[in-house]
Amino acid sequence: MSILDVVLLLGGGLVAGVINTIAGGGSMITVGLLVVAGVPGNVANGSNRVGVLAAGLTATAGFRQLGVAGRRQAVPVLVPVVAGSLVGALVIGGLTDDAFERVFGLLMVPLLILSLRPPKAAVEGADVASAEPWPRWLQVVLFFAVGVYGGAFQAGIGLVLIVVLARTGLDLVLANSIKVVVVLFVTATALPVFVARGDIDWGPALVLAAGFAVGGWLGAHATVAGGERLIRTVMVVAVIALAGRLIGLY
Repeated sequence: MSILDVVLLLGGGLVAGVINTIAGGGSMITVGLLVVAGVPGNVANGSNRVGVLAAGLTATAGFRQLGVAGRRQAVPVLVPVVAGSLVGALVIGGLTDDAFERVFGLLMVPLLILSLRPPKAAVEGADVASAEPWPRWLQVVLFFAVGVYGGAFQAGIGLVLIVVLARTGLDLVLANSIKVVVVLFVTATALPVFVARGDIDWGPALVLAAGFAVGGWLGAHATVAGGERLIRTVMVVAVIALAGRLIGLY
């Protein structure tokens, strides 16, 4: 790695950690930065998870410090999501680097649609039942599907999780704290698969993780301070950035 690569990975990790914690989609930046630093597609996908794990730990600690802990509410979500993440991590191993990059590009399209239409969250303090959540069986299926996606690709899983979590009647701030816990478990489940396959370049991964860790902590504080307005704003920015990449502006 050059000095420029180190600076880009640290800065990109910090920004991505903040974005991932507030909304989601930060890994769309960091996977690309890893590729620019000379890491192949599948290895970049695995290496990025080291940073996501670091951000998850610091963001969870930040939310807990601020009194917005979603650990209890995350428990019913974890089983289908973690099961799906293991399936996704194993399936992705059959793809070549070129195939991974093509699939990654195609998956940006539904992410774009989902983030353009952020769900209406329940009013703070309202009965969860009044939010007319999706049936429990459908939630389980969707959380399993989110886990498969997160285990395979990671990037953008936060945006998808917010969409599904908000339809269970949660406000976006609490949904984000739950999302952070779920993504942490998804990453911890999938990461050993990538380690076992040798799909991690530890030098760039650890540099990126340092930036991610700071970004996760800052993102938790920004989420609580900024509330739903900040979350929706960051989601819009993520959509614009996503659209630019889709049409080949960078």
